[in-house]
Amino acid sequence: MIANDFYEAHTQGDFKIHDLGDLALESGETLRNAKLAYRTFGELNTDKSNAILVTTWFSGTGKVMEDVYVGADHALDPSKYFIIIADQLGSGVSTSPQNNPAPQTMGKFPKLTIGDDVAAQHKMLTEHLGIEKLALVVGGSMGGQQVYEWAVAHPEMVERAAPIAATARISLHQKVFVQALEEAITSDPNWNGGWYASGLDVRDGMDRMSKIVSALGWSREFYQEERWSTILGMSSLDDFINGFMKAYFEPMDPNVLLSEMHKWQRADVGRHADDDLPKALGRITAKMCIMPIDHDLFFPPNECEADCRYISGATVKVIQSKDGHMGLNGLEPDYMAQVDGALNVLLQS
Repeated sequence: MIANDFYEAHTQGDFKIHDLGDLALESGETLRNAKLAYRTFGELNTDKSNAILVTTWFSGTGKVMEDVYVGADHALDPSKYFIIIADQLGSGVSTSPQNNPAPQTMGKFPKLTIGDDVAAQHKMLTEHLGIEKLALVVGGSMGGQQVYEWAVAHPEMVERAAPIAATARISLHQKVFVQALEEAITSDPNWNGGWYASGLDVRDGMDRMSKIVSALGWSREFYQEERWSTILGMSSLDDFINGFMKAYFEPMDPNVLLSEMHKWQRADVGRHADDDLPKALGRITAKMCIMPIDHDLFFPPNECEADCRYISGATVKVIQSKDGHMGLNGLEPDYMAQVDGALNVLLQS
């Protein structure tokens, strides 16, 4: 275990911890004394019909989802809904490589899957909060992969689902991309097999990873139109790379990011139907709105739309954003208005 202030309450805001006990993982290993971080907003109504689960993405925490997606001026309005934001296992706030004791610590932290995240969330919701129905499950990117997992693995529990900038199965293109991110970190000599005194020891590898994310996380138009200046207020391209992208990842833990990458690379609901993706998606009974981002180079709209064909009654709402996949952060003024509009329609259906 090592200390990392980035994942503590003074940075992440108020959150609760639920003790899951020993959690059997898809790998066959057991995560001992697992803990799930979550935060709630609003009140659960008497018939427990207004619960919404919000999931988190790669490198993101519940704090980001709270700040960007939840509020009285959003579709996820705590005056109407009981909103639960759950941090992934291995994401730094829930049980993770840097905060878990030996022997399952640092470089020996167990390998996790998106299925493990959903199993942990399901256990917390049903056993701790007594929730048997979810009015909506919503999340972006890796959070969207969790949305698909929820809709396929627990169709009886999910009434509505909204994966944003995500597909039901990881593409080969993304597998190669994520491998490059992994190698950027693990090629740093100070990586030391995951045994370092501080994440800052692996700064060179983290900086290389940040630059790779910069290349595909933002769209071509983002760079051509110098939106790093107009949208983010950075003074130059170097200022953006160094002062925004590298600065964003620097306080994070390398083992945490690698744990999430492992899950990202293996997201595939087809495993619920003997690798038959159409059959797996055919299990979904939730009302679903799939929301790709038009300039996304990670999860392009045509791949998201392909999933829709196999889901009865599903609709597609393409979100316009020249910020590409990073549009998920809501930095562009019009982004959340589009997302909220689509979610409001879905919630009223």
